[in-house]
Amino acid sequence: METRIERIEERLRAALEPLEIKLEDESAMHAGHAGAASGGGHYQLRIVSSKFEGLKLVTRHRLVYDSVHDMMRGEIHALAITALAPSEV
Repeated sequence: METRIERIEERLRAALEPLEIKLEDESAMHAGHAGAASGGGHYQLRIVSSKFEGLKLVTRHRLVYDSVHDMMRGEIHALAITALAPSEV
C-alpha cells in the first residue's frame, strides 16, 4: 500500500522532474492543531528542479501547488516549500 508521502512525491516527480526531493512529514509536531483534526498532514518540502530556473519564488510555489492541488483539501493541510533551481544549489 502506497503511503501519503509516496503519493505526494509521485505527483511532484511527474510534474516537476526534480533532481532532488526531500519531503518530511511534520504532522506529529502539529497534533491538536485545527488542521490536524481534518486528517491533513503538515509537510516540509525541499525540491530542486530545472523547471524553476529563472522563475520567481511565487511561480515556483504555484508549480508545486498545482501538482498536488487536489490533495490540499484532504491529505495535505500545510506545505512549507523550499524550491530551488539547480544553479542555486
